[in-house]
Amino acid sequence: MNLGCYQTIQFPTKEKLGFLSWNPLKCSRLKGNKIGGVKFGNFQISQRSTRLKSMLSVDSVVEIEGKEGVNRGSKYDAIVIGSGIGGLVAATQLAVKGAKVLVLEKYVIPGGSSGYYQRDGYTFDVGSSVMFGFSDKGNLNLITQALAAVGREMEVIPDPTTVHFHLPNNLSVRVHKEYSEFIAELTSKFPHEKEGILKFYGECWKIFNALNSLQLKSLEEPIYLFGQFFQKPLECLTLAYYLPQNAGDIARKYIKDPNLLSFIDAECFIVSTVNALRTPMINAGMVLCDRHFGGINYPVGGVGGIATSLAEGLIDQGSEILFKANVTNIILDQGKAVGVKLSDGREFFAQTIISNATRWDTFGKLLKGESLPKEEENFQKVYVKAPSFLSIHMGVKADVLPPDTDCHHFMLEDEWTRLEEPYGSIFLSIPTVLDSSLAPKGRHILHIFTTSPLEDWKGLPPKDYEAKKELIAEEVIGRLEKKLFPGLKSSIVFKEVGTPKTHRRFLARDMGTYGPMPRQIPKGLLGMPFNTTGISGLYCVGDSCFPGQGVIAVAFSGVMCAHRVAADIGLEKKSPILDAALLRLLGWLRTMA
Repeated sequence: MNLGCYQTIQFPTKEKLGFLSWNPLKCSRLKGNKIGGVKFGNFQISQRSTRLKSMLSVDSVVEIEGKEGVNRGSKYDAIVIGSGIGGLVAATQLAVKGAKVLVLEKYVIPGGSSGYYQRDGYTFDVGSSVMFGFSDKGNLNLITQALAAVGREMEVIPDPTTVHFHLPNNLSVRVHKEYSEFIAELTSKFPHEKEGILKFYGECWKIFNALNSLQLKSLEEPIYLFGQFFQKPLECLTLAYYLPQNAGDIARKYIKDPNLLSFIDAECFIVSTVNALRTPMINAGMVLCDRHFGGINYPVGGVGGIATSLAEGLIDQGSEILFKANVTNIILDQGKAVGVKLSDGREFFAQTIISNATRWDTFGKLLKGESLPKEEENFQKVYVKAPSFLSIHMGVKADVLPPDTDCHHFMLEDEWTRLEEPYGSIFLSIPTVLDSSLAPKGRHILHIFTTSPLEDWKGLPPKDYEAKKELIAEEVIGRLEKKLFPGLKSSIVFKEVGTPKTHRRFLARDMGTYGPMPRQIPKGLLGMPFNTTGISGLYCVGDSCFPGQGVIAVAFSGVMCAHRVAADIGLEKKSPILDAALLRLLGWLRTMA
């Protein structure tokens, strides 16, 4: 059938295996100016929402015309468990290098926490709508590069304001795309700290500029690492200097005002779900500067289009992705990872296995009965699971929002001490401010989320569980109504509330977590594991690997993982002697964390 934005697809019988593929670039109404792998411009968007609905409503998987499904008897170069951004970037990068890759996804569409879902004419982003790494310049535009590698491009809408902070003591700060405008606004709030502000953010720029000058590949591959060092020694030494440092310590070298230090805590909380003292300086520098260098660019049609485009590009490279494929076990043979087993009993085999699940899920569930490698024991001593979220997706009448409303907001209205407490701070995205096609005419989407531990939701009878969801959602919406949008409650036309149990169920993440956070003040990123593991043939990718949480970070993890795996299967140069020495060195450095 001809679905316009889609390739021709078939609805197979339940016995057939198949693939889902949607090409947002084949919409004739998507218009703009192409720059690299991204298109910028003015947009005339067709109702993608209506067309996407068919993808979510089918009971069986769909198949691209001409594909015969996964060949269970074939041997792959790599199997990727999960199709989050990290997993898809690793898979597509490997496929481009010539590897035969199979991606196995539990759900019916790709993306994980960067996916989407639809209700009543709304297209909702599952996770954050703040998209880093989506610009047309530099080396940290990793999403743009990943799409371009498989011949994909997406139209984006630049966001003039990364986030609008609403903080205690009526502190209101807009983080403008233009760095000079942001600094001018922040120094107008703290004129006595102008020098400290410039010095702190100046150090962030040192990190960003160093990262942005390098060709980003695996830090576990010595030929690349030494090559980069000889080409860019000062930049590499800069990153080595900041590797064990945290943003809060750097900020306190230059800034004394407690309210300004608390603002920097809030800046870092968005990056890492912890305060500045526990946020690695490299992570802070990467994100706090990329928002000004490349900017925040929202993909037309929603965040879910990124994963869908990567999945389609993967298939075009001759690799495969299978949906409704719930991996329950990683198969070991004489201590080496050689395959996976699905919940329905099917087994698939490969030279290498890449897990896009969290490290807790990988080693605690997919390797049941196996002793925990020493490296993972050390990781779990340093890091714990970050809390999950209570999320509220709403459709509201458009006139409840002032005309100049920003897309992203962070609100902590009373006490700075509540920043990291459950339900203390609120993050709000209104993607329809940028792309009105995501909602019916005259409506806006509000995506609200606030930290929430799974423990708050355990053991509740269904009736009490639903009542608690409504009670907490009502309180959170009431706070937004009081602070930002009078009349918000009466404007709601659609509302759906998700809890950590929702995130655990649909995203297959232990405790619904969105990544690791340090048990105590860490030594920067020293304790963060890379992609290799203590099990031969098994690699990890995603937010529980270096460099951590966030879209840029997991894309970086995917690029690094693909490079290391490619070297190990003979698609990139490698030196076994140097490999062994470097991996021992990196392992020793992690013990210092």
